[in-house]
Amino acid sequence: MNASGNVNDLIAFFAVARERSFTRAAAKLGVSQSALSHTIRGLEERLGMRLLTRTTRSVAPTEAGARLLTNVGPKFDEIDAELMALSELRDKPAGNIRITAGEHAAETILWPALREFLPDYPDINVETVVDYGFTDIVAERFDAGVRLGEQVAKDMIAVRVGPDMRMAVVGAPAYFADRKRPRTPQDLTDHSCIKLRLPTYGGIYAWEFEKGGRELKVRVEGQLVFNTGPLILGAALSGAGLAYLPEDRVQRHIEEGRLVRVLADWCAPFAGYHLYYPSRRQPTPAFALLVDALRYRAK
Repeated sequence: MNASGNVNDLIAFFAVARERSFTRAAAKLGVSQSALSHTIRGLEERLGMRLLTRTTRSVAPTEAGARLLTNVGPKFDEIDAELMALSELRDKPAGNIRITAGEHAAETILWPALREFLPDYPDINVETVVDYGFTDIVAERFDAGVRLGEQVAKDMIAVRVGPDMRMAVVGAPAYFADRKRPRTPQDLTDHSCIKLRLPTYGGIYAWEFEKGGRELKVRVEGQLVFNTGPLILGAALSGAGLAYLPEDRVQRHIEEGRLVRVLADWCAPFAGYHLYYPSRRQPTPAFALLVDALRYRAK
């Protein structure tokens, strides 16, 4: 079998393994499902091993298939990226960019920048996937992610895209009608707090405080647990308990009297959002333009 046949067969395998479906992979490649199935069977026969486990409901890589996908797949992605970069040197910036970010970063950092950026580059498409977990952007085939500076892995290139941040502990006036306001983080044990469940490990987030170089983490208690900021905010506004949220998300409600802030002196600033991507990634012109548009510039 010639080299081009090998390459085409591997591309077919990667599509099926990533989509976990012959139907979706065939549609993505623009071939019939039967032709794709024939290609995969031929590849398995030549290698002398099964690469995919097929059932009536699903398709999954075997151990050999997973190894091929993990070790060889990224190299094909790099080739695709380089070819795209070459084509963009000839044409105007174009291409698809996938970014993963938390909900707050998507709302306050990505969307405002994209709203200004995209009209000038009609051939650039940007997909934003909201995910609270620590997504493996290489394995999940994202071009970049946006997370807080302290959360970015050391082997990534990080670009600051937002200012320093502060958290805020807030409650509705109705909540404080018959309760004393907490003066120290330890006082939170006497309050009903609205908790956040972390997606990565399923644990409850411990509220973090700092004052005069002293750091504290408080495992709060309360009847309510949510996994998104807007639901926590809504519950706090209704008087259901205290919330711990980014300052910019609650500032307007504080100014207009719908929320009362407490423990402000225990909420120190910390490094804000950063865009990050693999150091070995060769940025395409389209990606480089987007990075520059997102780069934080202090006013």
